[in-house]
Amino acid sequence: PAAAVSGLYFSHPESRYFGIGKIGRDQVQDYAARKGWTIDEAERWLGPILNYDPKRIADAAE
Repeated sequence: PAAAVSGLYFSHPESRYFGIGKIGRDQVQDYAARKGWTIDEAERWLGPILNYDPKRIADAAE
């Protein structure tokens, strides 16, 4: 196949799974600085998990 996924999966009856929440602009700024990216690049890559609308912030800055 063009793409495939395989692995060994282990479970435990007492294990707990959780999702991560959305991230704020301060976290995006920190992440971008550590990656050497601009804020715009980080927002583009992290778009689905942002807790804010980057366009709204850009409009407010103008």
